[in-house]
Amino acid sequence: MRHSAHLCRVLLPAVLLLVAGVVSVQATEVPYLGGRVNDNAGLLTSETSAALEAMLKAHEDSTSNQVVVLTVNTLEGEEIEPFAIKVAETWKLGQKGKDNGVLLLVSKNERKVRIEVGRGLEGNLTDLTCGRIIRHEIVPRFKEGDFDGGVRAGVESILAAIAGEYTADTAGGGSDGIVGMGMNLFAFGFFLLIITPFTLVAFFSRGFPSWFLYAFLIPFWTAFPMATIGAIAGGVLCAAYLIGFPTAKFIMANTPGGKAWAEKWGKFMMSRSGHGGGWGSGGGGWSSSSSGSSSFSGGGGSFSGGGSSGSW
Repeated sequence: MRHSAHLCRVLLPAVLLLVAGVVSVQATEVPYLGGRVNDNAGLLTSETSAALEAMLKAHEDSTSNQVVVLTVNTLEGEEIEPFAIKVAETWKLGQKGKDNGVLLLVSKNERKVRIEVGRGLEGNLTDLTCGRIIRHEIVPRFKEGDFDGGVRAGVESILAAIAGEYTADTAGGGSDGIVGMGMNLFAFGFFLLIITPFTLVAFFSRGFPSWFLYAFLIPFWTAFPMATIGAIAGGVLCAAYLIGFPTAKFIMANTPGGKAWAEKWGKFMMSRSGHGGGWGSGGGGWSSSSSGSSSFSGGGGSFSGGGSSGSW
């Protein structure tokens, strides 16, 4: 008996250390913050991810609020509330002193979703509002397998709530109305602001650079319009680019009027761009001031547990 008690006293600390080690190993690690949309579970299409990234960047640029999406495959036994806090605090979403960060977290295997809200935004994005967004905008779409639509509706509703413009539609789909349309048009306008200069560079370039840029921009003209203004309107715009670009290039190169127009506007474009050697006519070509994707990080915000959770 004494031998057994002594053996227990010797083995118990070792067992406790082993259990603690297993628990620490199994605890869900905080993923790397790669951008405003971190689809680690692969729930979203590339078109939706890109459109949301542009939308959230535009929102942050105009308001300083940092709204970030994270999807994970599993929580590995951890509850979604403490994990969301751990992610938000590790990433330090929002600005220091403003605490204006928001995390939309989706766990695929557990079928759970949470909106975590920084202290500075709890006035408009209350726990009640977060719960309504989850119940009325996100969960109904997730139940139908529409993760693109659910996350997009959630993000749009979060931004609307921050602006004081969100009202839950108990029949579902409330964010597909005026607010959702407005956010989509805003994202589409931001897309045009970015893509138009590159398209003009491609159009007024000559030879291989022109057609290389034309082909390079096709995925952008396909994905963003369809994701922001709808499949029909986006498809028409994409077709206009696919057909209109080579048609206009042909007219510009083979008709007197087209050549005169190209000469006039080509010189104007060169003078505006500051490229003495022309658009793509020599080794100078065109370049972007940001050769790689700009880094994204939190701004030092903090969280106190505000938000709401749900499941589908």
